[in-house]
Amino acid sequence: MRRIWMIMLLAVLTACSGAGGVATTPTASVVPERSPGEPTTVAENLEVPWSIAFLPGGDALVTERDTGRLVRLDGSGRVTEVARIEGVVPDGEGGLMGLAVKDDRLFVYYTAADDNRIVRYRFDGATLSDPRVIVEGIPKGGIHNGGRLAFGPDGHLYASTGEIGDRELAQRRDSLAGKILRMTPDGEPAPGNPFGTLVYSLGHRNVQGLAWDERGRLYASEFGANTFDEVNLIKPGGNYGWPEVEGRGDNPEFENPIVTWDTSEASPSGLAYANGSLWMGALRGERLWQIPLAEDGAPGTPVAHYSGVHGRLRAVAQSPGGELWVGTSNRDGRGDVRAGDDRIIAVTP
Repeated sequence: MRRIWMIMLLAVLTACSGAGGVATTPTASVVPERSPGEPTTVAENLEVPWSIAFLPGGDALVTERDTGRLVRLDGSGRVTEVARIEGVVPDGEGGLMGLAVKDDRLFVYYTAADDNRIVRYRFDGATLSDPRVIVEGIPKGGIHNGGRLAFGPDGHLYASTGEIGDRELAQRRDSLAGKILRMTPDGEPAPGNPFGTLVYSLGHRNVQGLAWDERGRLYASEFGANTFDEVNLIKPGGNYGWPEVEGRGDNPEFENPIVTWDTSEASPSGLAYANGSLWMGALRGERLWQIPLAEDGAPGTPVAHYSGVHGRLRAVAQSPGGELWVGTSNRDGRGDVRAGDDRIIAVTP
């Protein structure tokens, strides 16, 4: 009898694990309609492209983490330098990171001499002017600086921060480290924030991807430590457990991730939503993960694409034409540099 029960338990555990060592407990079976096609190269010879934001005409702006450059890519792949952002002090995993554009305003998240900060500029399509620091004092470190910026469907600006290797900061509501922040374009706490501050959710180790589905649900990709990387469904005021929990803890005080991976297969960064799936760039895992979502937001079994083909993948964004633009990160000191790196590739989901 004991042997029978052990066999049944093993079968259940096996059913809860996706292929390739992916640890996940999907609550819906969702099969992707088709795999993405062969990528095409949009631009080459960039240096650690960290974030991609599209302009109304279809051109894209890209930040380079270690050079502090903001560049523009047109449809032919031509790269034009817009500016070198003043005040950027690259340091380990810090530098010029997040980027968001709204009307004639451009927002960047970068590492300065004493902190991480969010700065707003006027952007006339060619040049930047009128810089204004809207959030300062975000703790900085050689690791875990977060850095993603994105406007949500509610019109507010969201930013992800890391705990800079100081684990306890993630649980402190009075610290901006290890959080997802939500703010107005002036950097003020957005109306309805759960604690009346910039903090929207807490207990994060290092969130580097933010994306919303068509129903306005927010998802975040997050680096784990030694065991599990995560995708989380973000709730206002939610506590995602770090450093008390890594991966699923089934503790009512903390929110469980909706999907987890072994850290060798992900190290997740950029995240986008397109055609019913989340698409997540993996750094150490060197692949593009597709996570199908059911109508209620429940995940299906993740599918890996381009494993090992393009190296470390960081930036992921959907273009106005529906393609996914994906940036490699092979020149960040941790990858194997290929001819033409770093590059932006376009994928049809």
